[in-house]
Amino acid sequence: MEKEENFKTENNQSLDKENKKGESDNNHQDLHEHQNTEEKPSEKTPEEKILDLEDKVARTFAEMENQRRRFEKEKEEAYEYGGFNFAKEALSLIDNLERSKKILENDDILKNSDALKKILEHFDIINKDLISIFTKNNIKPIESLNKKLDPNLHQAMMEIEDDQKEPGTIIQEIQKGFTIKDRLLRPSLVGVSKKSENIDIKNEENKENLEKK
Repeated sequence: MEKEENFKTENNQSLDKENKKGESDNNHQDLHEHQNTEEKPSEKTPEEKILDLEDKVARTFAEMENQRRRFEKEKEEAYEYGGFNFAKEALSLIDNLERSKKILENDDILKNSDALKKILEHFDIINKDLISIFTKNNIKPIESLNKKLDPNLHQAMMEIEDDQKEPGTIIQEIQKGFTIKDRLLRPSLVGVSKKSENIDIKNEENKENLEKK
């Protein structure tokens, strides 16, 4: 009897252990499946995948179009203004001609001589030819004399008293300025008019006399 009871007891204990082990394994498996379910991202539907692809294609085409426009703009600017630096350097030819003319005109030995007249005539011809070549390439001189000072085109180097002109009127051109198409190649260096100090003093005196009356 005792042996049978011990055998049953051992069997029951063994069954309990197996049941507990089974429950533990099941719990562990459920936890593992639950974790896998949480970590695994939900798959996109075919419609969502198509929308993503369409968006990527649209972005790619937009970027390609922007690059094409930038390239076209750079190519156009290179064609339009590629000779900007060369044109700016070439202006020194005109400057040197003007300086040479002034030096010769102020030479006491050559003054009023026929040789000087012929030299100056040749200088004028060369200068006109240069201006003509520049004009054909859209490089044009800036008109300055008797114009109002424009900071976009002129640079005032001095003020000259002149009561016959409105203040700020250009009455002297020190160095001619040029434009290339719609861009400034270099500004004109100019002298502008201003009222004489005597006129200002007289105006102040007249104003004071009128106030006293």
